[in-house]
Amino acid sequence: MGAVRAKVADAGTSLRVLAGAGIVRPYSPRVLAGMLGTLRSWGTSPAGGFRTAALRWPDEVGVVDERGALTWGELHRRTNALAAAMRQEGVRAGDGVAVMCRNHRGFIEASVAASKLGADVLYLNTAFAGPQLVDVLEREAPRIVVHDEEFTELLAAADVEHRVLAWVDGDDGGAPGRGDGVRTLEELIARGDEAELEPPAREGRTIILTSGTTGTPKGAPRPQGGVPAAVSLLSRMPLRSRWRCFVAAPLFHTWGFAHYQLAMLLGTTLVLRRRFDPREALAVLAEERCDSFVVIPVMLQRILALPADVLDAHPLPDLAVVASSGSALPGDLALTWMDRFGDNLYSTYGSTEVAWASIADPQDLRESPTSAGRLPHATVVKILDEKGAEVPPGEPGRIFVGNDLQIEGYTGGGTKEVVDGLMSSGDVGRFGPDGRLYVEGRDDEMIVSGGENVFPKEVEDCLARHADVAEVAAVGVDDDDFGKRLRAFVVLVDGADADEESLKDWVKQNLARYKVPREIVLLDELPRNATGKVLKRELDAG
Repeated sequence: MGAVRAKVADAGTSLRVLAGAGIVRPYSPRVLAGMLGTLRSWGTSPAGGFRTAALRWPDEVGVVDERGALTWGELHRRTNALAAAMRQEGVRAGDGVAVMCRNHRGFIEASVAASKLGADVLYLNTAFAGPQLVDVLEREAPRIVVHDEEFTELLAAADVEHRVLAWVDGDDGGAPGRGDGVRTLEELIARGDEAELEPPAREGRTIILTSGTTGTPKGAPRPQGGVPAAVSLLSRMPLRSRWRCFVAAPLFHTWGFAHYQLAMLLGTTLVLRRRFDPREALAVLAEERCDSFVVIPVMLQRILALPADVLDAHPLPDLAVVASSGSALPGDLALTWMDRFGDNLYSTYGSTEVAWASIADPQDLRESPTSAGRLPHATVVKILDEKGAEVPPGEPGRIFVGNDLQIEGYTGGGTKEVVDGLMSSGDVGRFGPDGRLYVEGRDDEMIVSGGENVFPKEVEDCLARHADVAEVAAVGVDDDDFGKRLRAFVVLVDGADADEESLKDWVKQNLARYKVPREIVLLDELPRNATGKVLKRELDAG
């Protein structure tokens, strides 16, 4: 009986969350029959989700990018045609389609078309170096690579059977009839048949690559999240149906991809730009009257670094949710953002392997800016010691996560450590007396200094709160007296005059002496990947 009651309670929670988001609503018998038939035939894959969205809102705008707007109906017809053309290129169910695109319609259309064929979609990081790309493509062996024109030279050394350009620089956007022999998505769409397709024999997978900050990127097949994934996120983040959402985080990253998936369920209009510029971002949010904004923390830092008159000119009254993920919010960034733009910031903690594990809402960030918030629906998080046993309440340990979203393993073999069905996030943390999760740092970044455990994140947060510091990262280095000490790398605010000694004094005033960095190196910028993570291996090498 207990299991039955739990299932009923879970169903009740899911229904309440979906109704609150505006997903559960009455439809005409014709639309409802079409939706049910699509779900039976196509499931909750992007193929099924975008087809359902076209049934529900055929004439409403689904995507807006620098080329203009496309309705859900247009997206459905265009991806039918693209899938038919890809089939002529030899793509079949189970084949791989690699996508190396910035945020624009080509990313969406290539992904949905591949899903309609039952092909596996492999997302390539637009910031990867040539050798990384060659290694990944050799391992994954896709049938076709869809990429933006700007990445042609970077991909030149890869052995790929078919290449198609997604975004072509120039006014024509890669339209057919260019006369230069270059095959583009627009050419394939014009050539393909828009007729309805038969569902494939198997559902294609989505493969997102790890960041590659510690070696060759691993392929992590993501489950088709569907309703359970949406309920989990929406239980802590009040996104609503038919909002306009500016997705600035890369779509190939877990966080950007999550909102691409949500869009087909919520009917969200995806507002996309190929590159992030802080001034342009404010203008896009205002001009497109966006309700939500999907970011990585460094994007918020760059916006807040703009001159006060620019910020004052964009109060963003329509912006209800700023959804941040990819790395921790440094220092007092959360408070600084909300003091200017209102209490609309939500910070999500997780990883490529486990998706989201906890979400801090505005109240969490007001009361405890360094916390990772609370657990979403149907999520279990336990703090374990080195032997896999749960630690006492309040004690730090390794973070393990259980949900319906974690990967089953990497495409090249292996997986993250799993204990009793819970997967390691790769971080160390604890639950505070307030019930919130606190992440102290990567489990492989901790150093022992003078017999004390030190995590770079605590020192980074301390330095980030200094008025002259724009960005900071810290790594462990050898120390004759303490065994290990930290070396910090700091980017100063424009015009600031802080020096190494004044910054060390700041840390001494706020943290124990053994946590004071041995050196503080001033840099013009920190090395980052496309998802905003600092490349600490490059700092180590320097």
